[in-house]
Amino acid sequence: MANFRYHKITKNKKIRYISKINKDSSFVVFLHGFMSDLEGEKPKAFLNFTKKNKLSFLALEYSGHGKSSGVFTKGNITKWSNETSILINKIVKKNKFILIGSSMGAWIALKQFKQFKNQISGFLGIGSAPEFLENLMWKKFTRKMKAKTIKKGIYFLKHGNYEYPITLQLIKDGRKNKVFNKKIDSKIKVTMIHGQKDEVVPVSYSRKVLKIFKNAKKKLLVIKNGDHSLSKPNKLKIILRELKLII
Repeated sequence: MANFRYHKITKNKKIRYISKINKDSSFVVFLHGFMSDLEGEKPKAFLNFTKKNKLSFLALEYSGHGKSSGVFTKGNITKWSNETSILINKIVKKNKFILIGSSMGAWIALKQFKQFKNQISGFLGIGSAPEFLENLMWKKFTRKMKAKTIKKGIYFLKHGNYEYPITLQLIKDGRKNKVFNKKIDSKIKVTMIHGQKDEVVPVSYSRKVLKIFKNAKKKLLVIKNGDHSLSKPNKLKIILRELKLII
């Protein structure tokens, strides 16, 4: 995907992002998942969708992800949420925008409501995973795994073909970023899309996200035979259809 740029946040930190600006149009802001990047099918699909529908677009790679600078193991929800806010301020400015959060991206998206509530005109979650660090990782660690993490400050968690370096500081920071105990009163459209065969994050997480929104027009769409990523063309088609309904 062309059009990549870098935004220098500090002397040593630059964030890679992609943006496409259509004058006087609202934005679609895409937030990717844990240990993901902007090389996948979803960001491409959303970029093409916004071009076709004359909307503006922003997607970024958090520090330690993709080609952004920084070490992954030094990152956490607080840092990645702050980087997202900085880029929204810089690129979206005062324009309205729809948030799309994939997996962990939905957690980071929910963190943006505090600052940009009046600008957010819709929210689409894909396999949403807020608070996954505590509930889907730490609570499932054995006593031995926990002891190793506390002693060494890191645990290399194997899942499928991947190995996730889970740091103790990341787990602790996750506890400071609870969202399920909050309420958001925005009167917007909120759609959660979840794969029925998601083996990473249970569908109950999307239901819990919907409960946060008191006055929104809420919808849960469970995709039959859908996995966690929902990146196949037929699944992306469904996601884009739902995005269009939010717009």
